[in-house]
Amino acid sequence: MKPELIKQAYEVAKQRYAEIGIDTEEVLKQMENFHLSLHCWQADDVTGFEVQGGDLSGGIQSTGDFPGKARNIDELRQDILMAKSLIPGNHRLNLHEIYGDFQGKVVDRDEVTVEHFQSWIEWGKENNTLLDFNSTSFSHPKSGNLTLANPDKGIRDFWIEHTKRCRDISNAIGEAQGDPVLMNLWVHDGMKDQSVNHYLYRQLLKESLDEIFAKEQPHMKDSIEGKVFGIGLESFTVGSHDFYTAYAAKNNKILTIDTGHYHPTESPADKVSAVLQFVPELMLHVSRPVRWDSDHVTIMDDPTQELFSEIVRAGALDRVHYGLDFFDGSINRIAAYVIGSRSAQKCMLRALLEPTATIAKYELAGEGYKVLALLEEAKAMPWQAVYDEFCERHNVPVGAAFMADIDSYVANVTSHR
Repeated sequence: MKPELIKQAYEVAKQRYAEIGIDTEEVLKQMENFHLSLHCWQADDVTGFEVQGGDLSGGIQSTGDFPGKARNIDELRQDILMAKSLIPGNHRLNLHEIYGDFQGKVVDRDEVTVEHFQSWIEWGKENNTLLDFNSTSFSHPKSGNLTLANPDKGIRDFWIEHTKRCRDISNAIGEAQGDPVLMNLWVHDGMKDQSVNHYLYRQLLKESLDEIFAKEQPHMKDSIEGKVFGIGLESFTVGSHDFYTAYAAKNNKILTIDTGHYHPTESPADKVSAVLQFVPELMLHVSRPVRWDSDHVTIMDDPTQELFSEIVRAGALDRVHYGLDFFDGSINRIAAYVIGSRSAQKCMLRALLEPTATIAKYELAGEGYKVLALLEEAKAMPWQAVYDEFCERHNVPVGAAFMADIDSYVANVTSHR
């Protein structure tokens, strides 16, 4: 689209929104502070760089074999920078521990230190990219069905030590980059079939978490993530939503809401206003569950839009962190980054453009039809012209024009892998 047409469309949209009390320039300023945390594992299907790495296991699965995936740390970094160049704004990068720069050496997970992430710290500074972090309990000979909740003290202590070291690494990265690292803790612990020791497993998980979190780490923040079930662990999940919600509320931890980790009839959006009454902040892992935790690429579907709308309506923009967590190996992986990130941005933009204050007044006045009418009208407002302007101001392709850049990258880079 020609720049003059983008500007014309934006000016019309600006006037339309002004008529309902929305200043699009203020909204675009707010969008500058909307930083996604891009997940490194989309680039290589959650493989990582461990020399002793094995098959993906531990209740998760990546499907598809689209050619050109990143095979090493240099290719992964190259792909991430390519994706970032097509997404307006500046965004963070979320690392799993298995993505350390191990230099071809065998480093077990209870031995990892910040030195294995020093090159990531330098890369982040060079590329104006802040880092986040995750401990990694899956895809390891000691993963099995139980890690932090394992009755075997040797195995449990191994994973406690791993997670402690991940917090140390996160703290060191946060201090180096001058901005706190948000470290997410998710373990797959559960049972495939019926069991009778639920209380024991949850008691052990609580004790493990207490030990892990005992050390104060001023340059990082802890988030904890629950789940309904994992592949091969369908009958019982130790770290359920009830467990982690209670733990986060009692211990002042950030609660992670992963949009794929709920029953299909549940609304992750409805959790926002509920749990923010009791926890300090939220972390989002935004993906698209298709009937289960399938981690499809984020799109502008109703659940995602409602999630971001609820954050804005709750006045919680400064209490929520925004991570992506899809890993689709069936399509071009860089395109997946771009589509998913732009879709999340569009949902946030539409949420910010909603005349929430006006609608809220009508609701409190009991004028229900006006609430419904304005919510429906907001859907048809020219928000796309505002997003196009956002892209134009960041000098990234507008609309579907990014596809040409991806096709060129495939021809020149990924097709040679």
